[in-house]
Amino acid sequence: MNPAKRVYALLADGTTVEIRPATPDDFDAVKAMHEAMSPDNIYMRFFNISRAAGELEARRICRHPTPGRVALLALSGGEVAGCASYAAPGPQSGTVEVAFAVADHMHHRGIATLLLEHLVSWARGQQITAFTAQTLIENRAMLNVFADAGLPVDRRYVDGVYELTFPLPGDDSWTALDDYLTVVAERERSAEAASLRHVFAPESVAVVGASRRKGTAGRAILDNIAAGGYAGRLYAVNPHAGQIGRVHRLASVLDLPEPVDLAVIAVPAGAVLEVAEQCGKRGVRSLVVITSGLDADACAALLAVCRRHGMRLVGPDGFGVAVPGIGLNATFAASPPRPGVAGLVMQSGGLGFALVDRLSRLGVGISVFASVGPKLDVSSNDLLLWWEHDGVTKVAVLYIESFGNPRKFARTARRVGAAMPVLTVLAGRPAAGQPGGIDSTLPRLSREALFEQAGVITTRAFGELIEATALLATQPVPAGRTVAIVSNVGSAGRLAADACTDRGLTVYRSPIDMTATVCGEDFRQCLESLAAEDEVDAIIAVVLPTGATGDLVQAVQDADVGIPLAAVVLNQPESVRLLPRPAHGQVPAYGYPEAAVAALARAAAYGAWRAEPRGRVHDFPDIKTANARALAREFLSQAPQGWLAPDQTADLLRCYGIPVAGGEGDRTEIAARADGIEVIVRVAADPTFGPLVMFGLGGVEPRTPRTSEVFADSSARLTPLTDTDADKLIRSVRSAPLLSGGDGRPAADLGALRDLLLRVSRLADDLPEVVSLDLDPVIARPDRAVVANARIKLATFQPRDPFLRRLR
Repeated sequence: MNPAKRVYALLADGTTVEIRPATPDDFDAVKAMHEAMSPDNIYMRFFNISRAAGELEARRICRHPTPGRVALLALSGGEVAGCASYAAPGPQSGTVEVAFAVADHMHHRGIATLLLEHLVSWARGQQITAFTAQTLIENRAMLNVFADAGLPVDRRYVDGVYELTFPLPGDDSWTALDDYLTVVAERERSAEAASLRHVFAPESVAVVGASRRKGTAGRAILDNIAAGGYAGRLYAVNPHAGQIGRVHRLASVLDLPEPVDLAVIAVPAGAVLEVAEQCGKRGVRSLVVITSGLDADACAALLAVCRRHGMRLVGPDGFGVAVPGIGLNATFAASPPRPGVAGLVMQSGGLGFALVDRLSRLGVGISVFASVGPKLDVSSNDLLLWWEHDGVTKVAVLYIESFGNPRKFARTARRVGAAMPVLTVLAGRPAAGQPGGIDSTLPRLSREALFEQAGVITTRAFGELIEATALLATQPVPAGRTVAIVSNVGSAGRLAADACTDRGLTVYRSPIDMTATVCGEDFRQCLESLAAEDEVDAIIAVVLPTGATGDLVQAVQDADVGIPLAAVVLNQPESVRLLPRPAHGQVPAYGYPEAAVAALARAAAYGAWRAEPRGRVHDFPDIKTANARALAREFLSQAPQGWLAPDQTADLLRCYGIPVAGGEGDRTEIAARADGIEVIVRVAADPTFGPLVMFGLGGVEPRTPRTSEVFADSSARLTPLTDTDADKLIRSVRSAPLLSGGDGRPAADLGALRDLLLRVSRLADDLPEVVSLDLDPVIARPDRAVVANARIKLATFQPRDPFLRRLR
């Protein structure tokens, strides 16, 4: 956490608190919090009941922070609700003592736990290795905070006091950090769900800006809520209207008879801040701002109002939210969404309306829809956390144009994706003829790598998104990639088989042509027989109803098939529709074989991702992170950025056990291309996504310039790489067979290549100052992989913990 900035975060009950460093100006407020504490609370904190202890503690806390001493405050409603601090016994100590105090009325809401997480983040940035604390045996609440923190705890009991020591997750063990982050993420999921219930499960709603005049956004929203069957309390706010439809009008938000859960704001841009402030004063718990036209300063001011009053914010410049299952349609869509299983979060409201309409008419239906605009607050991360627990959503659909916290998104999407499919469309790809190179290509590579590593199913067109969602919302996930094809039109079956080959699916035996006169009963029996085959993972049924056949569409609907089934009805006008199956749900029917195959291929890839081992980030006991950081600090003390000298580059690589060509004899051996295969390993620091590791083969004829060569046949992953990621990097380039001896040369040591990639990933993760790293070439030999040439560029960097629990 940047010590100069305040942040906001959620407590366990979903309320918002401000967390910031204490300053001398906070003395009176901190002293007042301690003086208001009960005798029991004072005793638990200070081991005595002296009121003087509070003033002494306030003086200790309210000093400017130093590397060895930090004090943080949690504020609720502008008042100090808790404080936490650590202090080192000496200037070079890696162990510090932590202490906490929480106001009486704020107990059991997670303040101490949240402050502890922020202290951990701060301490890790200062290379502090352990916390110690002393706690009375009677202080069960604080003992539970320490026990549930996600950190290993060593306890010693001495004279009624527990002396506790917890090592912090350090640079030497990614496993310990991952375990800790998993525990923190679970607390975040629970707190987010508690805060979002006011948005997606509100018991009361106010529409601010609803007018008597039809055709306005506010009036349309009010009418849609009233017509949708929403059972909660509904209010309309407009100073210039009387009765609005059947809803009584209030002149001001301040006149609301209760602090409503959700206020939908559809007023002119110049009035938004005033209305938001009134909502905060009236105790409104969340806002959906429809209004567009707010500039950057107005957006910042709007978010500040929401943070100050603890309100969650959707928008601005959005189309609203809808939860059809409770009759809430707080949008100005022309037609109401149908209840269903697809959760949608969209930055593009218009495209969102189109998707809602298509999925509603299709029969998939909507569980939750949110148009989040520029994502000042509520984002795709929040919606994923909500869908994870809502018990309704079975498939998540995202349209994302920007990322606020890609690393947290990846971790969340990976966890959610293990339980339900997460889909998106890749928007904003570079146009043909755009200039290439790393600057223009890096954001696309980073985004695609993020989605692939997180298991997000990507499509490249709006229609493909609909078609894939139709299959994943109605069919089980394929257990493999073998597809049986049954058709009454032989040529169409062959087209489906060709599409399967193009998409990496295996066709079971060959397409079965049931002939143009097959009866429906025979067609049904064939489908059921194929479904019983152990080798078959999915079925595509291609049908063209004619006067000479039975009802083949009905045969598909009646088939008792327990594996994924997709139909292709060649004469239907729709690109995709759902066929009802009274005993088995629904089956998607596509207008073209290629569409069915594409949807099934995406489902199979998702199934393979879900079934594969997650992989692990390796811990390397031989790396020398402290030495590497010292080298970087010394270099950057001379200039804010620059390329390391060759000897500095070699020293930095050797800190991470990355083999570098040594003496003259070694260089001569390396220079002989026949002895190995040239590969290129590159790290680029994406300012949004973090370090990206790219891998490609070099030295492959015909020769091309290095930059275009590595991007023409390369794969990329974001750090930190797992062993699974490293293996995929190596396998996924088109020329990967060369590494296995495909051109007659000896096969490369793939294990050594994997080890090198994992070490490069660790270097990039540990040293965010590395903005560019080129290992070009690396010689992959049968017995090792060694760097023949390397360049590394460093630049000053302000670290930011991407996993710290805080609001945007």
